[in-house]
Amino acid sequence: MPRAHIELDRQAVIAPVRRRTFGSFVEHLGRCVYTGLYEPGHPSANDDGFRMDVVELVRELGSTTIRYPGGNFVSGFRWEDSVGPREERPVRRDLAWRSLESNQVGLDEFARWLKLTDSELMLAVNVATRGILPALDLLEYANHPSGTALSDLRVANGTPEPHNVRMWCLGNEMDGPWQTGFMTADDYGKMAARTAAAMKRADKDLELVVCGSSGSTMPTFGDWERTVLEHTYDHVDYVSCHAYYQEHDGDLGSFLASAIDMDYFIDTVVATADHVGHKKRSRKKIDVSFDEWNVWYLKEHQESEKIHDEWRHAPRLLEDTYTVADAVVVGNLLMTLLRRSDRVTSASLAQLVNVIAPIMTEPGGPAWRQTTFYPFSITSRLASGEVVRPLIEAPTYDTARYGEASVVDAVATVDEDRAAVFLVNRDLAEAARVTIDVRSFGSSRITEAVTLADSDVYAKNTLARQDRVIPAANAGAALADGLLTIELPPTSWTAVALR
Repeated sequence: MPRAHIELDRQAVIAPVRRRTFGSFVEHLGRCVYTGLYEPGHPSANDDGFRMDVVELVRELGSTTIRYPGGNFVSGFRWEDSVGPREERPVRRDLAWRSLESNQVGLDEFARWLKLTDSELMLAVNVATRGILPALDLLEYANHPSGTALSDLRVANGTPEPHNVRMWCLGNEMDGPWQTGFMTADDYGKMAARTAAAMKRADKDLELVVCGSSGSTMPTFGDWERTVLEHTYDHVDYVSCHAYYQEHDGDLGSFLASAIDMDYFIDTVVATADHVGHKKRSRKKIDVSFDEWNVWYLKEHQESEKIHDEWRHAPRLLEDTYTVADAVVVGNLLMTLLRRSDRVTSASLAQLVNVIAPIMTEPGGPAWRQTTFYPFSITSRLASGEVVRPLIEAPTYDTARYGEASVVDAVATVDEDRAAVFLVNRDLAEAARVTIDVRSFGSSRITEAVTLADSDVYAKNTLARQDRVIPAANAGAALADGLLTIELPPTSWTAVALR
């Protein structure tokens, strides 16, 4: 049995726990919105047509910030289509996902949904095929109290109070040739800088996110961030990161170590941003908004993409069904985001419902939790206070994709009266015996210890078996004299809460 030891020092604080780390993402894509969030006529639907069974699951998930309405969708979006009387809203073609968009859910409806879930709106503007003035118009409609043409239009549309959106994304994945209106780094940087400057002139306290690379494998990665930030550094607050992971060719060992690549991605983007800041002799620091991250079986989607040759409303797209191994990776990626809270101050799990999502629904039927739901919801609930850097002594193994990886990974958080430790065991066959020194926390008892694992690492939750995989109590966890001991099953994610 592999053995590991972890030292936790209450003084080794990385940063506060950022509640925006537990954000998610809703795009007008597939069934995320229609028959996901919104299904008039469903037994649980409220007067707006939103499924309250989904609302309850989103509240349990603990998502805090929701990025909306895209994603690739935003690059062809006319925001004006989605406000006003529903019967007058136009049906449009969405080139990004080759679908029909009815615009029955728009900004005002979505803002009401956010209140049901206690979530904050992170709004994306279309800088790809539109420009500065439509972005300013949307800002006026969303945030100005009243007394102007567009703010009064919002009031007339039934929303007297402004939405007061603080975070705004300046487009989406503008380096990607799949993106409608994609640009070079120089062209996008100039456009984003002009748009950001104008938006900040309207409201200096906005928090603006400029597009970074669509992934660390993009040929322009690094140079894209440098060029874009040289134009926008003085006007924006965040640069975005997007990363998706999947198991390739049966290489589960590499897949379980995906967090190593996320760490590399963050390191590179932060170093590039700081390089630009030093060149500008600026005291300002640009933070990272990791506003798309997840497990996504993208290769399989790309291979089947050619069959989607019809214009359909809310087709079933990207409805990955997640395994135990996928959930372990998602839990580990979230641990990495916590551990980088000094610079990653906002993140969005992509996406929320049906589309590569922790929550699934059936039209007219139930909503249920995917395996990936659990590490996210439990971490969101338990993590509080400050993130503490762990000192980990554990065996390592070699991976084909990421080099040497630790068998055990961990991160901890501590507040005035509680603490939490999150762990993964990447070993495919053996349990790991872990001892954790928590004396500096002053903890006196374990209040919760749960593990997500299964003898079948490819077990899934489905419509037919919605609770096939659920976390179980880790009965072997023990705390004595400031030393926490616990056994981690193979390919598992674990959370321990202390008082």
